[in-house]
Amino acid sequence: QVQLVESGGGLVQAGGSLRLSCAASGSIFSIDVMGWYRQTPGKQRELVATVTSGGSINYADSVKGRFTISRDDTKNTVSLQMDNLKPEDTDVYYCYAAVQRSGYLSVLRYWGQGTQVTVSS
Repeated sequence: QVQLVESGGGLVQAGGSLRLSCAASGSIFSIDVMGWYRQTPGKQRELVATVTSGGSINYADSVKGRFTISRDDTKNTVSLQMDNLKPEDTDVYYCYAAVQRSGYLSVLRYWGQGTQVTVSS
């Protein structure tokens, strides 16, 4: 079993910054992709940013230049530094990891429990 535990989030004024962190634990052999998605109730979950084990990074157009994703493979963690936040960034943010578990060949997707980010105008 693999668990993703998120920290960070909260309430901030427009133009402010927040940092989200996520730690993966459990029976992990390797992690291919780590990243962050966000979701408004009633809407589809959308990509915010991902980073592969090879270092390739993908950002949603709406966050380019404002958000920075990073990962630490020694600790199985991924972080999202969010700067110049806007009210439209308000959402529940979910950590994501594509994990190959020890003793298995397949790669499975795992999600964190979600953390609320609220940006006031």
